[in-house]
Amino acid sequence: MSYVKHILQPGENVLVIGRLHWILYWQAIFWFLCSGGAMAAAVHFHATNYPWMIAVALVALCLVFALVALVHAWWQSFTTEIAVTNHRVIYKTGFITRHTAEMNIDKIESVVVDQSILGRLFDYGTLDIRGTGASIEQLTRIAHAIELRNAITSR
Repeated sequence: MSYVKHILQPGENVLVIGRLHWILYWQAIFWFLCSGGAMAAAVHFHATNYPWMIAVALVALCLVFALVALVHAWWQSFTTEIAVTNHRVIYKTGFITRHTAEMNIDKIESVVVDQSILGRLFDYGTLDIRGTGASIEQLTRIAHAIELRNAITSR
């Protein structure tokens, strides 16, 4: 939490640290499963004397897509910081180009949590923090969204 640690004011304490949910990796998981299916096809075609090199190329292509999706999701998770302090809510994303949004706890009117069926099953959701006159952009795929909402509104 380097960004949050750098901007804490005197007397301000971090109450809850939010994070993105592992569902962020769904595309990488999908491509890894596709590469497994292509590997099974390659093994089957190799045993039947069909042109199995096409299936091997498909395995390599799926693995490349999986690795790109994995690195992208990891980077997004690594560069996103969410924190609730005793004075404000802090949201930061980005590494070289940084986007931050902060809202004082006293200015928050409501926190709306949207969860799909999968969100309810896997405990993630979208938070929409609404304040007087403004709102922080929607925070999507937040792990333990209800607990984060409770930490924000408990004051």
